[in-house]
Amino acid sequence: MDRPAPPEGFPIEPPIEPMLARLATALPEGDGWLFEPKWDGFRAIVFRDRDRLYLQSRDLRPLDRYFPELRAALLPALPARCVVDGEIVIAGQQGLDFEALQLRLHPAASRVAKLAAAMPASFVAFDLLAEDRRDLRESPQTERRRRLEEVLTRAFPTVHLTPCSRDRAMAEEWFHRFEGAGLDGVVAKHESTTYQPGKRAMIKVKHVRTADCVVAGFRWYKRGDRQLVGSLLLGLYDAKGALHHVGVTSSFTAARRRQLAQELAPLRKDALASHPWRAWADAGEGSTRMPGGQSRWSQGKDLSWEPLRIERVCEVKYDHLQGDRLRHAAIFLRPPAELARIFG
Repeated sequence: MDRPAPPEGFPIEPPIEPMLARLATALPEGDGWLFEPKWDGFRAIVFRDRDRLYLQSRDLRPLDRYFPELRAALLPALPARCVVDGEIVIAGQQGLDFEALQLRLHPAASRVAKLAAAMPASFVAFDLLAEDRRDLRESPQTERRRRLEEVLTRAFPTVHLTPCSRDRAMAEEWFHRFEGAGLDGVVAKHESTTYQPGKRAMIKVKHVRTADCVVAGFRWYKRGDRQLVGSLLLGLYDAKGALHHVGVTSSFTAARRRQLAQELAPLRKDALASHPWRAWADAGEGSTRMPGGQSRWSQGKDLSWEPLRIERVCEVKYDHLQGDRLRHAAIFLRPPAELARIFG
């Protein structure tokens, strides 16, 4: 049942934790499922109260200053008082451009304004949490979708209503056909589901890929007195034979962390003598591409690393290769006992 909202202000006051999805390997079978494309962008909840507009990120932070062009796009497209869940995306020549989104997270307003003019962002709406005085979070998914379609009847260049279908075959086609255009997979929502902030009440199926990466170093686990491996530093060779740091894998049990530390110990001896990343180790902090370099995402974390002789590879699973780097930490697949020796 809808809950009445206060007569003034946003229909629901921010922040609101977005409803999340649990990962699955296949789309659900059975009746009552609504399927939508999973967009490769920044999750955002839009709060509107007449001329007041507030964009909230997935981690409950304001996004307004990074996407100033969206205000002019959203005001004519949305109801005067509403809360809408969706995704901020930027469309490039090759499809959705996640790197262009990340460039927006810049401290200089002049830089953000320049990027906004060159490649304006769009908003894709996929859920209606409130409209006027009605809080819709306790309404079922079908009702929220129906109302969202009613309020977004007009077409706007940069505000879109995400497609939705009950046809599982159609969802499978989206999954395979539009991968190269930047779709991240498919989301399934049951028609009876209420909006549950912070809960994994949806299902997502994402594109998954695997790679054999060189294990070129590691970081100690933050707890364990240098007896547990925290993460493995992964490398890939380019066409010219240069080894590039592409990311990390870090999802290990405590027992496996200890086992990795023991197995990799012999590879630490004289590792730096001919290591392809020796210059990075000598330079200390500086470049964000080096394993020990600080970036705006590291927030002062200890990123020092231990080099290893280049003799091992491991198989990892990942979702996105962004440029020449893994966007997220990769998932370790091959058991430590099967780490393959590639030299000598």
